[in-house]
Amino acid sequence: MEEDQILSRIAALVADRRRLRDAVTSGEIDTSTEDERLANLEEELDRCWDLLRQRRAKSEFGENPDEAQARSSSQVEGYLS
Repeated sequence: MEEDQILSRIAALVADRRRLRDAVTSGEIDTSTEDERLANLEEELDRCWDLLRQRRAKSEFGENPDEAQARSSSQVEGYLS
């Protein structure tokens, strides 16, 4: 995925997160549904940011950014554990 595609995906996920929060505020969905959907959105956002960072790091050090690979949610979410 190219950098502009990643940034577009991030923007779409952020917009989805905003709509989800608005939906719970307006009573369209309950907080447990929001929590579940938010968790999924946050994981996908983290994966996109990770891929973007990988591409930028490869570019910075003279490597091919197209060699960056999306990592699994468990790998991205487990950095600190």
